[in-house]
Amino acid sequence: MAETTAARRTFPRGAAHPASTPTRRRRAGDADRKAAAAALQRALDRRDNGGAWGHLPQA
Repeated sequence: MAETTAARRTFPRGAAHPASTPTRRRRAGDADRKAAAAALQRALDRRDNGGAWGHLPQA
């Protein structure tokens, strides 16, 4: 089974497909970084199950 899988792969895992065109990534602006940080914090608060947006403990 491993032999057939290895035979099909012609370029390294994670490498761009040869037919794809390379694109330049733009650097994230300050507003983009702040929005991403806020979204990450909300997700962590929800996961903590008691953060600002998490579930409140039942009394």
